[in-house]
Amino acid sequence: MKRLTLFSKGNVDIHDTLHSCRIGGVLQWNGINDALRESWPGVSARVRHETWTRSDALLAADGTIPASLAARDIPLGSYPMKSQFSTAIFTTEADAILLSIQADITTKLGRHRSEGYLLYPNDIATWRDEDRAWFRSEFDMIGLLDVEESMRHLDALIGRIRETRDVPILVYNLSPVIPGDTTHCYMGLDETFPVRIRRFNQGLIDLSGTTGISIVDVDTIVARHGADRLKLDTVHLTPEGYRRVAEEVVRILADLGVLDSTEEAR
Repeated sequence: MKRLTLFSKGNVDIHDTLHSCRIGGVLQWNGINDALRESWPGVSARVRHETWTRSDALLAADGTIPASLAARDIPLGSYPMKSQFSTAIFTTEADAILLSIQADITTKLGRHRSEGYLLYPNDIATWRDEDRAWFRSEFDMIGLLDVEESMRHLDALIGRIRETRDVPILVYNLSPVIPGDTTHCYMGLDETFPVRIRRFNQGLIDLSGTTGISIVDVDTIVARHGADRLKLDTVHLTPEGYRRVAEEVVRILADLGVLDSTEEAR
């Protein structure tokens, strides 16, 4: 049996395709190893997963939680302090790295006014009153990234990863189809998520052309098999959707020769 090590830095789209998908506590999809068993029965994958907040925050992280933040016991849920300030993606041995543009498309962050670090205040409604007051007094919210900013950050992340090891880097795009969306005229509208996703998807294509990264084309997968079957909302897929994306990841890894070159598991 050969064992593949994957380092994944992303949110629900990465986690639920590679690791597992649970709905209401019930396991619906058991991750990339189920996909591997279908087409590569002699290979298994060990998935190391961390959530991330945004590409600019990851670039700025130095692996240390700021003292002003570490002193507080803030319930950040799926985005703990350790994950938000981790640099493990640059140091962990892996056969491939997997990222997603989801966070850059959807996430707004707070910037500490005096120290400058970035924080995603996940589940802020559940924080203690004094912690919410601290965040309001110490942080400024910064808006969404534009495409050019995001691609510059991703380009820098790719370069930093490649300073220490030459492994395939796969980046998920998003499907712009949102169930229930009936917009047909955009006059007077701010940038909608479908429009924003399309712009980021094109930016990722351009980035792939200059850096050689591989795109996990969620947009095409959803279009090919049907958004009504595969999408629940803007970012969540159905279990079948996660399975089909995992199968595409396996196909790309095989095409890149990763599955042939994995070492015998010890």
